[in-house]
Amino acid sequence: MRFLTILSLVLVLGAPAISYAQNKPVNIGPNVMSVPVETEAGVVEISRIQDNGNRIDGDWARTSRPCPNFCVQPMVPAKGVTPIGEQEVIAMLQDPDAVLVDSRVAKWYNNGTIPGAQHIAYTEVSDRLDELGCEIDFDGWICDDAKPVALFCNGPWCGQSPTAIRAMIKAGYPADKIYYYRGGMQVWRMLGLTVIEPKDG
Repeated sequence: MRFLTILSLVLVLGAPAISYAQNKPVNIGPNVMSVPVETEAGVVEISRIQDNGNRIDGDWARTSRPCPNFCVQPMVPAKGVTPIGEQEVIAMLQDPDAVLVDSRVAKWYNNGTIPGAQHIAYTEVSDRLDELGCEIDFDGWICDDAKPVALFCNGPWCGQSPTAIRAMIKAGYPADKIYYYRGGMQVWRMLGLTVIEPKDG
């Protein structure tokens, strides 16, 4: 009976406004406010937007792109590849032996990327494996010294990095050295993490 009385009051008076706690710290992790990463333009601090009411907008807020071409991608785009999240991306950015690759076409890359990411468009990756530790040979690539590499694109619906990953494996890159950040720029932005415009963009 009490529930019905409260429900009646809500219907008559309107639901109470939802309030968000403003100005509370927005950390990356429980004790991590920011992380420095090296970029071509110098050191950049990766942090999260501190406005507790921040929202993504524009293309990043879209949820329903038509499939094809924008089908939801699997967590593992090829056998042997490891899916990762934001914490692992940040850890890789701090590892001098690892490479984070923005595999999007230049138009998207130039509009903003993850600090420290190297741009290798998905259409070029199988011709640029030397930048990831492989050596060219008469028969293709020798990837005995391949670096750990993580690839990302626009988000869970973007097929550019999965396409790049499959091309790399076909060219001889070891799948167990490849990591896939499926969340990509959409989830990175949704979490309010730092985005930079490339200096040559």
